[in-house]
Amino acid sequence: MTSKLYHECYTHVCQARSLLQDLLELGFNTIVPAVATHSADNVPAGLAFEPPTPMMESLSELQAEVEQCRACLLHEQRNTVVFGRGNPSADLVFVGEAPGYEEDQQGLPFVGEAGQLLKRILFAMGLSPEDVYICNLIKCRPPVNRDPLTNEVAACEPYLKRQPALLKPKVIVALGRFASQTLLGVETPISRLRGHWYTYAGSALMPTFHPAYLLRSPAEKKLVWEDMKEVKKRLESAKIRQAD
Repeated sequence: MTSKLYHECYTHVCQARSLLQDLLELGFNTIVPAVATHSADNVPAGLAFEPPTPMMESLSELQAEVEQCRACLLHEQRNTVVFGRGNPSADLVFVGEAPGYEEDQQGLPFVGEAGQLLKRILFAMGLSPEDVYICNLIKCRPPVNRDPLTNEVAACEPYLKRQPALLKPKVIVALGRFASQTLLGVETPISRLRGHWYTYAGSALMPTFHPAYLLRSPAEKKLVWEDMKEVKKRLESAKIRQAD
């Protein structure tokens, strides 16, 4: 075995071990493989998926507008605008606080260590980042990852309000204290907000702990999993009503 192949195998083993550890902390004892439902290989010939063009165009127009934004001073230090990623037709949208260093470099939300944990949480739900839509309250990275300032929130929140209006998700998950308090317009601690249903822009909203907080406090992962089970129930219920 070459040293390169050994390194690749070792990396995959470490990633699998990390995933299993997270699943155990979430309360899983067994793992049942999920059946992929969004792969192009599963689409019968002649029935290829075609995303709704009007939504995509509107979302693209909004992204182009955000990328030109100079409404606050954050634009002076940003490397890229971090607009969002994922499935624009998704029933589930995750909203975080603001981009970090890795996100600012790549222009995509939740690609750092916290993003890897969010990916593992999605896996536990039988989902992938491509099945949901992920964005942040603030589209530019605050210096040294500090909390966004009031004027920065005021400049960016109108963009966030327009995103779910275009996406029309059934459920929004607010990740962490800052996103939850801002979306709900309250100062209630996240420990009291999480686990309860609210409404934002016509969608059901579930606040929960931010993945970055879970990295520091892994014992709280079970609480987040309780929240995600409620999210799964709400999504399944919505699908049943839609089918009827």
